Amino acid sequence: MTGPVDEPMDAPRRICIFCGSSPGRGDNYRDAAARLGQLLAERGIGLVYGGAGVGIMGVVADAALEAGGEVVGVIPRHLVSREVAHDALTDLHVVSDMHERKATMARLADGFIALPGGAGTLEELFEVWTWAQLGLHDKPLGLLDVAGFYEPLARMLDHMVEEGFLRPGYRDMVAFESDPATLIDRLTAQLTAR
Repeated sequence: MTGPVDEPMDAPRRICIFCGSSPGRGDNYRDAAARLGQLLAERGIGLVYGGAGVGIMGVVADAALEAGGEVVGVIPRHLVSREVAHDALTDLHVVSDMHERKATMARLADGFIALPGGAGTLEELFEVWTWAQLGLHDKPLGLLDVAGFYEPLARMLDHMVEEGFLRPGYRDMVAFESDPATLIDRLTAQLTAR
């Protein structure tokens, strides 16, 4: 995961999306995932994600594919049938376990976005964020805050800073945006500036 930093780029080549294998309640989560997948494809940014064809994972992948984008899935062997591996991706990596899944997704991506999801989505986000805090990568991180989904987490992170458990600079590593285009712009600007 570590290595020399490439020359500054105008846009990320690939963004890793962390999201759920469940659809969530209401169309707003699916609509935001579809818009994000479409925008990535329209901007020529590849999508790296967990490889499933169900839930929010399937929505974001299908939208990117329908818009002509590159979609790379990474799924552990034991989840191929459980999460129903997507069968129409540009590329699908079947790996041995969850650790290899996260490492592979991180290696293939230039930045990370978390859509609404459950414990697995948060675990993936927090792991790459911790890696950034430790200096293992300098890839940008963002959360797509659909309908205020991540507002409680933002408050918790602010509380961690106030209580002295999180440095303000580490808190600032995570961008919160409600608009997919704005979030992509922020991550792209961070990559260009590094």
